[in-house]
Amino acid sequence: MKFEARLRDRDAWSIGDGCSAGRVLDLLSTKTVFLVVRECFYGTTRFEDFVDRIGASAPAVSRALKQLKAAQIVEPVPYREPGSRARDEYRLTEAGEDLLPVFLSLMQWGDKHLQEGRPPLSFAEADTDRPIRVRVTADPAPEALSDDIEIRLNPAWRRGAAPKAGPSGV
Repeated sequence: MKFEARLRDRDAWSIGDGCSAGRVLDLLSTKTVFLVVRECFYGTTRFEDFVDRIGASAPAVSRALKQLKAAQIVEPVPYREPGSRARDEYRLTEAGEDLLPVFLSLMQWGDKHLQEGRPPLSFAEADTDRPIRVRVTADPAPEALSDDIEIRLNPAWRRGAAPKAGPSGV
């Protein structure tokens, strides 16, 4: 990347706390927060399921959900099973759905650089079977929504074949 002329003197300006990347990192500040977002994209909605699938403690998941709720990334949706008290499910908001390219680009980078050619999952357009990839482009391209994407287990991946990532690795 190149800077426009008035920004080329790097000592003459600073965006400091205004940096959008820094703000996103503040929001997704822990592994648990990011993995809660991952699980939302994977269809997880209930607190106990987040705890089980992420492998984090209930207090850590609770903090993550509170942080994401405060940032309007997830919203609670009440549900009630017969004979039980009312509880909340957590669903991505529009702002949460807008994290899809962030999530997929990090997965894509990890697949390429951390999985020794054997990523556990792949993502494809459900209707066309075309692989989903994130790329930087100036061309207008139709945007895929999370509901349009099918998550698949890669046949070349075996739990023991890829580097161990712990309970949060898939």
